[in-house]
Amino acid sequence: MNFLAHIYLSGDNDLIKIGNFMADGIRGKHFESYPTDVQKGIILHRAIDTFTDAHPIFRQSTKKLHEKYHHYAGVIVDVFYDHFLAKNWNTYSDEKLEEFVARFYQSLQDNTAILSERTKGMMPYMIEHNWLVSYQTVEGINRILTQMDHRTKNESKMRFAANELSEFYSEFETEFSEFFKELILFSNDKIMTL
Repeated sequence: MNFLAHIYLSGDNDLIKIGNFMADGIRGKHFESYPTDVQKGIILHRAIDTFTDAHPIFRQSTKKLHEKYHHYAGVIVDVFYDHFLAKNWNTYSDEKLEEFVARFYQSLQDNTAILSERTKGMMPYMIEHNWLVSYQTVEGINRILTQMDHRTKNESKMRFAANELSEFYSEFETEFSEFFKELILFSNDKIMTL
């Protein structure tokens, strides 16, 4: 899952959300220096990634992309799934997406002292371009994938993946909906054990 899903699946605790959000940039046991709830978010993020990568529905989605995008297929599907979460946000939350995202951005700004350097560097750009809300549209997803492709020096070819999103749109959306129900239950259970 990508940023929006990780934040959403963190429950109501801002520090767990922050930990889950910035976990990708924190390796090994380097998370042990963070506040306890941030550590919980990092652990939750890792559990979500493990559950997702092994799930047959997620793998079904990635199969459509493997031939062209190879090991980037999973990264691309993570972004596609965030699109479907953003697009269908009202199914999963009573709060408007714009309000949820604004509260999260404010939480990042309020907790700058505990953010990783990578997160501090990314945050102004993310807020300025409102990445999380932009996930609602295929155009927004295309922009995100293009930016990610630049970071791979255009080796990943992710900038073209919006074509597959459009081609297999209803299939991806159905797969996301089925998968996300299970992921919500998994995440809720995991939070209870942290």
